[in-house]
Amino acid sequence: MNEAIKKFVTFSAISAVVFPGCLYAQANSTGPTVDKPRAYYNYAMGHLYAEQAAAFGNRGDYLDKAIEHFKQAIKADPNASFLSDELSDLYIQAGRLREGVMDAEEILRQNPQDINARRILGRIYTRMIGDPQQNKVDEGMAKKAIEQYQKIAEQAPKDADTWLMLGRLHKITQNSVEAEKAYAKILEFEPDNEDAMAGLAMVYADLGDSKRAVEMLQKVADKNPSLRTLMALAGSYEQMREYALAAETLKQALKLAPENGDIRRGLAQDLLLSDQYDEALKLYSDLAAEDPKDYQVQLRISQIYRQKRDFTKAHEASKQALKLQPENLEVQYNEVNLLDAEDRTKEAIEKLTAILAASAKRFYNASEKGNRAALLERLGMMYRSIDQPAEAVEAFQELAQLDDELGPRASAHIIDTWRAAKDYTKARQEADAAIQRYPNDRVLGAVRASLLADLGNPEQAVSELKKLMDGKADREIYLSIAQVWEKAKNYTAMKEAVEQADKLSSTNEEKEAIHFTRGAMYERMKQYDASEAEFRKVLEMNPENSSALNYLGYMLADRNVRLQEAHDLIVKALDKEPNNGAYLDSMGWVYYRMGKLDKAEDFLLRALDKAGRDPTVREHLADVYFQQGKLKEAIAQWELSLREWRASAPSEQDPQEIAKIQKKLENARVRLARENSATPVNQQ
Repeated sequence: MNEAIKKFVTFSAISAVVFPGCLYAQANSTGPTVDKPRAYYNYAMGHLYAEQAAAFGNRGDYLDKAIEHFKQAIKADPNASFLSDELSDLYIQAGRLREGVMDAEEILRQNPQDINARRILGRIYTRMIGDPQQNKVDEGMAKKAIEQYQKIAEQAPKDADTWLMLGRLHKITQNSVEAEKAYAKILEFEPDNEDAMAGLAMVYADLGDSKRAVEMLQKVADKNPSLRTLMALAGSYEQMREYALAAETLKQALKLAPENGDIRRGLAQDLLLSDQYDEALKLYSDLAAEDPKDYQVQLRISQIYRQKRDFTKAHEASKQALKLQPENLEVQYNEVNLLDAEDRTKEAIEKLTAILAASAKRFYNASEKGNRAALLERLGMMYRSIDQPAEAVEAFQELAQLDDELGPRASAHIIDTWRAAKDYTKARQEADAAIQRYPNDRVLGAVRASLLADLGNPEQAVSELKKLMDGKADREIYLSIAQVWEKAKNYTAMKEAVEQADKLSSTNEEKEAIHFTRGAMYERMKQYDASEAEFRKVLEMNPENSSALNYLGYMLADRNVRLQEAHDLIVKALDKEPNNGAYLDSMGWVYYRMGKLDKAEDFLLRALDKAGRDPTVREHLADVYFQQGKLKEAIAQWELSLREWRASAPSEQDPQEIAKIQKKLENARVRLARENSATPVNQQ
């Protein structure tokens, strides 16, 4: 049998299913005339010619015949909406979008109520929107597509597919309000529509309403735990950064498709991101055994061992990844992260500098520019962490030269670098010059305001921050104002600013930041019970918040109460950030309070390596040395602590604290003098 005839017979069989009852349609029809036999014939022929066109490289004459047959099928059965979808897909696949638009517009000129023509236009315009995942969206095309689907919805108000498309288009254009309305409309007449519930959940996620999003997605999965539903649910959890829930969902999906490699890789990734390192390692090890040449698996294994602080195995896996993909930037950068995690920051800097030199070129595409910006930013931060401000500034200046749009961020980093180095003259010079270049940049404005507050000008800082308010994104401005008043010790004004920021906070993450700021405020006001209550709220919302764990632990240790609880809190914080200078200082201080002086000394020396310009760390170390009877060492650290206090910003200087250290220092000097005078000359 001729191949074309075979295909025609096959399509005839398919069409008999697609157009059921075609032999009796005309006789039984009570509505507009529908010729189903003619529709199914043209549908089959259209498919036949479409396949022939594809087989011969989109041959024009076959495409013309396919398009004409689909048009005739639509005329024969206007109610078969899938025909317009097929025709629009044919225009798209053949690259004849302009022709499709012109044909549909011509039909609408003759009959504005032709719903199939609008469907064709809607699908073509949607195809022409671009790639939303890469932020390449043609808003003009999106607007045209929305307009067509809105008119279709007016004519077919219970067409779920139309409302689904409207929901997706509104989401692409970031119109969450209209997207929510579209999905909710479907649920009015199809309460169990899974696509609508999943879409609505994504809208809730975009609005920051994680609780409602999870509830809706779970409802979908409970109704139909299919592979498709579970994958959608897992993806939604990932977008919300609920990686533990995503992992649990993918475990269910894996039961339905145990051999699906994509699910196993996704599960391993979610286990890694949710700190379930042992499970993730087992799964990645299995994947590595199946495909030893997969460099990404080796890279993830290295990252897991780094988190587990098993650096020997982390380096082994990293070397394997490098062997498989020596030119891959992510693999090379993993070596930098490993060295930094091992507290070998200078070696990490050398490695990163070499990567930057090897990848330097005159021109960069968007992806390369983004990668290089991230590397330069990291280089600057590492230089800052080892107290090399000049080198850090050089890296941030190169960041600004890379892309004009990165100028404000680079300047903000430079200001913060000079502040950390306590060179407030250079910080002010950079801030004043940068604000002239970028007067409307909010991040830069906030950093400059913080500097002004450091220098004892809180009123000017608040005045400049208020100029940045636009009634749209003022929450961060209010928080910056709160920080300014905190530096000025004006806690009444700080409380008012926090309240304003609270009113504009809707997501859990935003609420978490409000509780943290309040906790810090109450601690400064010495209202310790109120402060602890706020930090407990933070930890209820996010038990992994290392800053809150450390703050609460240090607060307890400093007051010399519930020391074991303080210890346990700080241990958790250090598990998250083992090289954080502030956390190491907290651990040293809690050991001092416990009387474990050798451990206290060890942690405070490590803290000093990370935060040598912090007067409090030096004071803590001096206190330990004094209790150990090491008077000379204690005196040296108190002297350095006083020097750092005097070099600090005016807003940070604490006369009472300085007087307290001065008294300790004088007493230690007197005691040392007495001991020296009491020691026989021949023993000296």
